[in-house]
Amino acid sequence: MSGNDQPSVEQQRGVACVIPAKDEVARIAATVDAVRKIVGVDLVVVVDDGSGDGTAEAAERAGAVVVQHEQNQGKAAAMETGAAEVGRRDGARARHLLFLDADLTDSATGAEPLLEPVQSGRADMTIGTLPVQVRADGSKAGGHGFVVRLARAGIEEATGWAPEQPLSGQRCLTRAAFDAALPLAGGFGVETALSIDLGRKGFRILEVPIDVRHRATGTDLRGQLHRGRQFLHVRRALAARSALPARKPAR
Repeated sequence: MSGNDQPSVEQQRGVACVIPAKDEVARIAATVDAVRKIVGVDLVVVVDDGSGDGTAEAAERAGAVVVQHEQNQGKAAAMETGAAEVGRRDGARARHLLFLDADLTDSATGAEPLLEPVQSGRADMTIGTLPVQVRADGSKAGGHGFVVRLARAGIEEATGWAPEQPLSGQRCLTRAAFDAALPLAGGFGVETALSIDLGRKGFRILEVPIDVRHRATGTDLRGQLHRGRQFLHVRRALAARSALPARKPAR
C-alpha cells in the first residue's frame, strides 16, 4: 500500500452510536442489534432516560453499554450522558458520534451512509434525510409541517442554509463538533439548535439520504400534543439564538 493509499486519520477513528431511549422495550433490542451491524461502529451506548418498562435490560442483553437516568431528563441530557460515557471509553483518538433514535428496529442499518462523510473528513456533521414515513394503515405520518417550516426558516435566518429535514435526529458528527455545541438545547429544540450553533461556528454540515423508518405519529390528540410541544421547544431554541424568522409583511 502506497503512502497515498493509507487511510486518513479520520477514517482510523471508531464510531460510537448513542441511542437515547425512553420506554422502548419492544424496539430497543432490534435497534441495537441492527446498529452493531453498521460497518465502523465499534461501541453502542444506550441511555435509558427514566424508563419504567425494562428498556435498559433489553438493551444490555442485545449487547449495548447501558447508562441509566433514574428520572426522565430529556433527549438533550441523554445525548450528553451518552457522549460522556463514550469519552470515558475513548483511547488516544476520540470516536466520532452517531446519534440514532431508539425505535428504528432493523432499519437502523440504513443509517450507515451517515458515517463516510465524517470519517473521510468531508463533513463535521451529517444529518439523515428519511423517506416518507407511513403508518400501519399506509397513510402518511406526521402533521401539517408547521414545526418543520419553523425550524427550517429559523436555521436559514441564522446561517443562510435551509435544510430539507431540520428535525432529523439521525446524525453523525465529530467529537470536536459535538463539544463545540455544548451545552445542548433542551427538549425538542436540540436538533435545530445543533444546526444553528455548528453552522454559525463554521462547521461543515451535510444532509445524507438514509433509508430508516421509525414509529410514525398520527394526527390524533396525542400526536397533536407532541407536535405542539415540539413547536414550543423549537421556538424557544430559536429565540435563545436570536434566530426567530422574520414575519412576512401583511398583504
